[in-house]
Amino acid sequence: MIRVLVADDEPMIRAGVRAVLATAPDITVVAEAGDGGQAVDLALRHRPDVAVLDIRMPGLDGIRAAEEIHRALPDTGVIVLTTFGEDDYILRALGGGATGFLIKSGEPEELIAGVRAVADGAAYLSPKVAARVVAHLASGGAGAGAARRRAARERVAGLTVRERDVLALLGAGLTNGQIARRLGVVEGTVKAHVSSVLARLGVDNRAAAAVVAHEAGAVAAPAPDQV
Repeated sequence: MIRVLVADDEPMIRAGVRAVLATAPDITVVAEAGDGGQAVDLALRHRPDVAVLDIRMPGLDGIRAAEEIHRALPDTGVIVLTTFGEDDYILRALGGGATGFLIKSGEPEELIAGVRAVADGAAYLSPKVAARVVAHLASGGAGAGAARRRAARERVAGLTVRERDVLALLGAGLTNGQIARRLGVVEGTVKAHVSSVLARLGVDNRAAAAVVAHEAGAVAAPAPDQV
């Protein structure tokens, strides 16, 4: 059973997230918080598998809460919920330990898929979030955007063929187990490739690697077993 903490300062949003997750037989909400500080306290108490945090909350916001939870509980995955217009926050959260990014107005299935993926150690960027992040990174002008895409392609080109395959699937939000099935290898091999990909790309986590994959246009098409 995947144990989840939900934090949002709006009770109706918390209720909606809880209701969506209740439809998944393998997910249970173990605690709810109305602000970031309370979320950190409850995470330390309940040690959930996944923390779903609103990016904007009074007091301690979702980014700082994600950082504290990741520092104290590195095995707890963190998903950040965002709305349109919060791209700067998303970019900050990438460096703060969050590995899942979802839009509040997204489909319920995305929330469930994201929680499952992050609980399994994968990164999960909803397609809309990934597109916005890449667009935001390129927003410094056409030249800057082209330079970023070119740099991303060069970084990806430095990977082995198998590492590029793994990155493409990682960028599509697949877990290690799903990648292993797609490539016909054992999960331990995938873990080794992922570690190598992160090191070669010079990034700290799977979410950042997924952004590079999207910038380089190297994301694989989703498969039926992804959700």
